Amino acid sequence: MNQELIVGLVSVSDRASGGVYEDKGIPALQTWLAAAIKTPWRAETRLIPDERPLIEKTLIELVDLLHCHIILTTGGTGPASRDVTPDATIAVAERVLDGFGEQMRAVSLKYVPTAILSRQVGVTRGKCLILNLPGQPKAIKETLDGVFSAVPYCIDLIGGPYIETHEDVIKAFRPKSAQKPA
Repeated sequence: MNQELIVGLVSVSDRASGGVYEDKGIPALQTWLAAAIKTPWRAETRLIPDERPLIEKTLIELVDLLHCHIILTTGGTGPASRDVTPDATIAVAERVLDGFGEQMRAVSLKYVPTAILSRQVGVTRGKCLILNLPGQPKAIKETLDGVFSAVPYCIDLIGGPYIETHEDVIKAFRPKSAQKPA
Protein backbone atom coordinates (compact mmCIF):
# COMPACT_ATOMS: atom_id res chain seq x y z
CA MET A 1 0.00 0.00 0.00
CA ASN A 2 1.28 3.46 -0.89
CA GLN A 3 2.06 5.89 1.89
CA GLU A 4 -0.30 8.89 1.91
CA LEU A 5 1.36 12.06 0.70
CA ILE A 6 1.08 14.90 3.21
CA VAL A 7 1.37 18.38 1.72
CA GLY A 8 1.74 21.52 3.81
CA LEU A 9 0.22 24.62 2.23
CA VAL A 10 1.24 27.88 3.86
CA SER A 11 -0.03 31.27 2.73
CA VAL A 12 2.05 34.09 4.16
CA SER A 13 0.14 37.37 4.11
CA ASP A 14 -0.41 40.08 6.73
CA ARG A 15 -3.61 41.28 5.07
CA ALA A 16 -5.21 37.90 4.25
CA SER A 17 -4.38 36.48 7.69
CA GLY A 18 -5.84 39.65 9.23
CA GLY A 19 -9.09 39.29 7.29
CA VAL A 20 -8.54 42.38 5.10
CA TYR A 21 -9.09 40.23 2.00
CA GLU A 22 -9.67 36.60 1.13
CA ASP A 23 -6.63 34.36 0.75
CA LYS A 24 -6.31 33.12 -2.81
CA GLY A 25 -2.96 31.32 -2.42
CA ILE A 26 -4.09 28.16 -0.64
CA PRO A 27 -7.10 27.62 -2.94
CA ALA A 28 -4.82 28.05 -6.00
CA LEU A 29 -2.36 25.49 -4.60
CA GLN A 30 -5.16 23.03 -3.78
CA THR A 31 -6.68 23.36 -7.25
CA TRP A 32 -3.35 22.76 -9.00
CA LEU A 33 -2.39 19.81 -6.78
CA ALA A 34 -5.83 18.18 -7.14
CA ALA A 35 -5.45 18.27 -10.93
CA ALA A 36 -1.79 17.18 -10.97
CA ILE A 37 -1.28 14.52 -8.30
CA LYS A 38 -2.65 11.01 -8.79
CA THR A 39 -1.22 9.65 -5.51
CA PRO A 40 -3.59 9.89 -2.51
CA TRP A 41 -2.73 13.08 -0.62
CA ARG A 42 -4.04 15.40 2.02
CA ALA A 43 -3.24 18.98 2.89
CA GLU A 44 -2.32 20.70 6.13
CA THR A 45 -3.10 24.38 5.56
CA ARG A 46 -1.93 27.48 7.42
CA LEU A 47 -2.70 31.15 6.79
CA ILE A 48 -0.20 33.29 8.70
CA PRO A 49 1.19 36.85 8.74
CA ASP A 50 4.62 37.87 7.47
CA GLU A 51 6.37 37.24 10.78
CA ARG A 52 9.65 35.37 10.51
CA PRO A 53 9.46 33.57 13.91
CA LEU A 54 5.92 32.39 13.11
CA ILE A 55 6.88 31.22 9.62
CA GLU A 56 9.83 29.27 11.08
CA LYS A 57 7.62 27.75 13.80
CA THR A 58 4.97 26.79 11.23
CA LEU A 59 7.47 25.11 8.91
CA ILE A 60 9.07 23.20 11.79
CA GLU A 61 5.63 22.05 13.02
CA LEU A 62 4.59 20.88 9.55
CA VAL A 63 7.80 18.90 9.03
CA ASP A 64 8.76 17.65 12.49
CA LEU A 65 5.33 17.06 14.06
CA LEU A 66 2.92 16.55 11.14
CA HIS A 67 5.45 14.80 8.86
CA CYS A 68 4.70 16.69 5.66
CA HIS A 69 6.57 15.44 2.58
CA ILE A 70 6.18 18.68 0.64
CA ILE A 71 5.47 22.20 1.86
CA LEU A 72 4.47 24.88 -0.61
CA THR A 73 4.51 28.42 0.69
CA THR A 74 2.96 31.32 -1.15
CA GLY A 75 3.77 34.98 -0.61
CA GLY A 76 6.48 36.96 1.13
CA THR A 77 9.27 36.31 -1.41
CA GLY A 78 9.97 39.83 -2.69
CA PRO A 79 12.50 42.48 -1.65
CA ALA A 80 10.18 44.43 0.70
CA SER A 81 11.16 44.51 4.37
CA ARG A 82 8.07 42.44 5.34
CA ASP A 83 8.93 39.73 2.78
CA VAL A 84 10.69 37.22 5.03
CA THR A 85 9.46 33.82 3.81
CA PRO A 86 12.78 32.82 2.16
CA ASP A 87 14.75 33.94 5.23
CA ALA A 88 12.55 31.83 7.53
CA THR A 89 12.71 28.89 5.12
CA ILE A 90 16.51 28.94 4.94
CA ALA A 91 16.72 29.28 8.74
CA VAL A 92 14.93 25.93 9.23
CA ALA A 93 16.52 24.14 6.26
CA GLU A 94 19.09 21.38 6.30
CA ARG A 95 19.96 21.82 2.62
CA VAL A 96 19.30 24.49 0.00
CA LEU A 97 18.48 23.18 -3.49
CA ASP A 98 19.57 26.17 -5.57
CA GLY A 99 18.14 24.76 -8.81
CA PHE A 100 14.56 25.21 -7.62
CA GLY A 101 14.99 28.92 -6.93
CA GLU A 102 16.84 29.43 -10.20
CA GLN A 103 14.18 27.59 -12.21
CA MET A 104 11.25 29.28 -10.47
CA ARG A 105 12.69 32.69 -11.37
CA ALA A 106 13.46 31.55 -14.94
CA VAL A 107 9.86 30.40 -15.38
CA SER A 108 8.47 33.67 -14.00
CA LEU A 109 10.80 35.75 -16.19
CA LYS A 110 8.90 34.42 -19.22
CA TYR A 111 5.87 36.34 -17.93
CA VAL A 112 7.13 39.36 -15.95
CA PRO A 113 10.47 41.21 -15.84
CA THR A 114 10.07 41.76 -12.09
CA ALA A 115 10.71 38.03 -11.49
CA ILE A 116 14.33 39.01 -10.92
CA LEU A 117 13.18 40.59 -7.65
CA SER A 118 11.99 37.22 -6.30
CA ARG A 119 13.97 35.50 -3.56
CA GLN A 120 12.16 32.14 -3.86
CA VAL A 121 14.07 29.13 -2.54
CA GLY A 122 13.78 25.36 -2.46
CA VAL A 123 15.14 23.52 0.58
CA THR A 124 14.94 20.23 2.42
CA ARG A 125 14.34 19.58 6.07
CA GLY A 126 14.35 15.92 6.99
CA LYS A 127 12.23 14.03 4.46
CA CYS A 128 10.42 17.19 3.32
CA LEU A 129 10.90 19.48 0.34
CA ILE A 130 9.91 23.11 0.98
CA LEU A 131 9.31 25.43 -1.98
CA ASN A 132 8.55 29.15 -1.79
CA LEU A 133 6.09 30.15 -4.50
CA PRO A 134 4.81 33.55 -5.58
CA GLY A 135 1.59 34.90 -4.08
CA GLN A 136 -0.69 35.34 -7.09
CA PRO A 137 -2.77 32.36 -8.32
CA LYS A 138 -1.70 32.79 -11.96
CA ALA A 139 1.98 32.90 -10.94
CA ILE A 140 1.54 29.90 -8.62
CA LYS A 141 0.22 27.82 -11.54
CA GLU A 142 2.93 29.00 -13.93
CA THR A 143 5.65 28.23 -11.40
CA LEU A 144 4.33 24.77 -10.50
CA ASP A 145 3.90 23.97 -14.21
CA GLY A 146 7.58 24.86 -14.63
CA VAL A 147 9.18 23.02 -11.70
CA PHE A 148 6.92 20.27 -10.36
CA SER A 149 8.16 17.61 -12.81
CA ALA A 150 11.31 17.39 -10.66
CA VAL A 151 9.47 17.22 -7.32
CA PRO A 152 8.46 13.52 -7.25
CA TYR A 153 12.02 12.31 -7.86
CA CYS A 154 13.33 14.76 -5.25
CA ILE A 155 10.87 13.29 -2.75
CA ASP A 156 12.10 9.77 -3.71
CA LEU A 157 15.69 10.81 -3.03
CA ILE A 158 14.97 12.27 0.42
CA GLY A 159 12.95 9.26 1.56
CA GLY A 160 9.34 10.27 0.94
CA PRO A 161 6.51 8.40 -0.76
CA TYR A 162 6.43 7.60 -4.48
CA ILE A 163 4.38 10.36 -6.13
CA GLU A 164 2.48 9.69 -9.33
CA THR A 165 1.08 12.53 -11.41
CA HIS A 166 -1.62 12.95 -14.02
CA GLU A 167 0.63 13.17 -17.06
CA ASP A 168 -1.81 15.35 -18.99
CA VAL A 169 -1.18 18.05 -16.34
CA ILE A 170 2.47 17.42 -15.38
CA LYS A 171 4.72 14.48 -16.16
CA ALA A 172 6.99 13.48 -13.29
CA PHE A 173 10.55 12.97 -14.48
CA ARG A 174 12.55 10.09 -13.04
CA PRO A 175 15.54 8.28 -14.46
CA LYS A 176 14.59 4.81 -15.76
CA SER A 177 16.23 3.18 -12.74
CA ALA A 178 13.89 5.08 -10.38
CA GLN A 179 10.61 4.35 -12.16
CA LYS A 180 8.14 1.80 -10.79
CA PRO A 181 7.35 -0.99 -13.23
CA ALA A 182 4.11 -0.42 -15.14
